[in-house]
Amino acid sequence: MPLTPIADKIERGLQKLPFDESLKLDCGDDGVIVLQDGALSREDADTACTISLSHANLERLMKGKLNPMTAFAMGKIKVSGDVSVAMRLGQLLKG
Repeated sequence: MPLTPIADKIERGLQKLPFDESLKLDCGDDGVIVLQDGALSREDADTACTISLSHANLERLMKGKLNPMTAFAMGKIKVSGDVSVAMRLGQLLKG
């Protein structure tokens, strides 16, 4: 499963910093990572915010090699729903 290492890193971040929002990272055919009720799941679900991006761009984002604001402006990341939830995700990615 290509998203497993990324999901593991986000899960470690959840242990350090609770995330009580409802957010989905949608990488299309590569799968989803859903954060809901303080837990991580790989099962698709409705969330308050969805961030759609490629698996490669998610990896670059996690490694700090892709600026989220620049990626959003360039259309590499699409956000639907509550954008303020997406803004809080950055705290977890640093974990």
